[in-house]
Amino acid sequence: QVQLVESGGGLVQAGDSLRLSCAASGRTFSNYNNYGMGWFRQAPGKERVFVAGISRSGGNTDYAESVKGRFTISRDNAKNTVYLQMNSLNPEDTAVYSCAAAWASTEYVPVSWSGYQYWGQGTQVTVSS
Repeated sequence: QVQLVESGGGLVQAGDSLRLSCAASGRTFSNYNNYGMGWFRQAPGKERVFVAGISRSGGNTDYAESVKGRFTISRDNAKNTVYLQMNSLNPEDTAVYSCAAAWASTEYVPVSWSGYQYWGQGTQVTVSS
């Protein structure tokens, strides 16, 4: 069974930090380093949007303009886990954050949701002003 399980969400105040984690398990991810990983978020009444992505080796990353300089994506292939460190949070960051996996033969980082085959259930991040 393929599983992506996010954790680390919560309620914080503006200016605070959070670190999200996404652990991958299942036979599909026995070769976890064959997958690029991404974080997306969806605010109430809005579309799901790309936040950050990291290539299968971790050598390439990409970020949405709105989070550049504040968020950092990283991965630990030995633990089958991808992280999203979020600093200087503001109320506009409030959303459900989901991780996703994209099978990759290169270091390319997909930025569209359609490039990802597997999704987690999401974790809520709420930032109060």
